[in-house]
Amino acid sequence: MSILPIPSAEALRTVGSPPDPKKIKALALDLDGTILNPVSVLSERTIRALKACRQRGIQIIIATGRAIEATEPYIKTLGAEGPMIYFNGAVVADMPTGETISSILLDKDAAALCVDLSREMGVYFQVFFPPEFSPDGKKIILMAEWEGPELEMYLNHTGLRAELGDLKKALGRPGLKGCIKGMFLAEPEVLASLRLKLVEHFGESVYIVQALRTFLEVMDARVSKGQGLKLAMERLSLRREEVLAFGDEENDLSMFEAAGFSAVPSNAKDKIKAAADLVVGSNAEDGVAAFLEEFFGL
Repeated sequence: MSILPIPSAEALRTVGSPPDPKKIKALALDLDGTILNPVSVLSERTIRALKACRQRGIQIIIATGRAIEATEPYIKTLGAEGPMIYFNGAVVADMPTGETISSILLDKDAAALCVDLSREMGVYFQVFFPPEFSPDGKKIILMAEWEGPELEMYLNHTGLRAELGDLKKALGRPGLKGCIKGMFLAEPEVLASLRLKLVEHFGESVYIVQALRTFLEVMDARVSKGQGLKLAMERLSLRREEVLAFGDEENDLSMFEAAGFSAVPSNAKDKIKAAADLVVGSNAEDGVAAFLEEFFGL
């Protein structure tokens, strides 16, 4: 791993197999904590750098835990098109058409058990239901059981407000095959305790990941950003060595394995840095943009 607050040819030579900028055809980019600054904004410098990459024919693949609706403004700002990875890989969709390439649902019985645990521990829990759950069969529905500071926090962070209702009743709707993901919102120490209970019950039969410090997400075991990236790469006929992935959290590790090269901002946890090929500047100082400017000579 090489530490690159501002990358240089000298530093790049310290990497075991450094990426060749002439061979990179796609960037797989996490949003929160990576290309978004600490207030969840794409800076002008980051926008310029990524648009310059697009002008050179480099594919932009957004890979996020966010919902499609909460990601769309960033994709439009960048003018990015093609396969994008949402809900940590539970949904892969082509943009701007919205065509679903892949959708993997969490079993509704597993989600119902999470609801029971939420009620028992008094921890806020919300569920993303697939389009067939909505009246028009087109919209993904976010639902929670009570209104509180967590609901408002998620609204402020993503622009999405959960509808209120009985989650067990919703999950029991006839014909419903499952949900996209369930999500607990609480302080990290509460989530750590909750995670132990989830692992004790589910083992490896579901995918449990902490995407942000206050978000603990539960999805089908087949879901990961890495799997989503592989689908996007197949769609675009990309080889591993042609893809450079950027991320900052544990949900990005599988993406690092799928891509040929990986980079993290310096604000990432040590565990994530250790898994990456490169460490660039923090998201507060446009670290990804600074790296791209020098790496590609933008």
